[in-house]
Amino acid sequence: MDVITELRDDAKYYGEFGKQYVSASDIGTLLNNPSEFKKDKAPTIPMLQGHMFHQLILEPSKDVKYHVVDANTRSTKHYKDYVNSNQVDQAYLQKEVDAVESWVNVVKNNFLIYDLITQEGNLYEVPAVGEIMSTPFKGKADIVGDKIYDLKTTSDINQFMWSAKRYNYDSQAYIYKQLFDKDMVFIVVDKQTNQLGIFECSQQFYDNGRDKVERALEVWDRYYSPLSTEDINSRIIYQTL
Repeated sequence: MDVITELRDDAKYYGEFGKQYVSASDIGTLLNNPSEFKKDKAPTIPMLQGHMFHQLILEPSKDVKYHVVDANTRSTKHYKDYVNSNQVDQAYLQKEVDAVESWVNVVKNNFLIYDLITQEGNLYEVPAVGEIMSTPFKGKADIVGDKIYDLKTTSDINQFMWSAKRYNYDSQAYIYKQLFDKDMVFIVVDKQTNQLGIFECSQQFYDNGRDKVERALEVWDRYYSPLSTEDINSRIIYQTL
């Protein structure tokens, strides 16, 4: 079986097949609430919008059916009737789709950034696997070119330097640099002001990410690795106040 081919399929990447690997998105869970490690979670609205944003920028020709309801909130009868009749867990509100399309237009109308995304030789949604600190990892890069380019949205681009650390983009950058052997660059869209930013990673940013990965893997080794010695249900947080 070709692992990379299997991981190109999102259902495999995010499903049981992909769960044999640790990923960048697992680092925060292992550090903050390891009992939730690898548990399926319902996607949030920002996650759904992010998925649509990525698809419209990186794979615009992909035939994807989105369920969209022209309603103000998800509490309306119209929305509930649509979800029930289409047998889906949730749907986009039209205003949420309009917002995503506005972010896409902002990116496409900036020639420097759009040329960076679409430059000749770029590959999109590229999976990779490898060992980091003797642990099997997976990753799927948005764009692989001369560097790894990752699309992000933010509510305040002026705070991205700090929110990048809070959302563990530093550990993502470290992991992807190990898997792809390329530096990482974040292309960021401010969802409120439509400002755009290009954020490169300093060595300190990579080092902070490495420290987080190391601490997260100590938790993984203890509770989830093939050689784990403890049951996660026995975990207790000890602190002195």
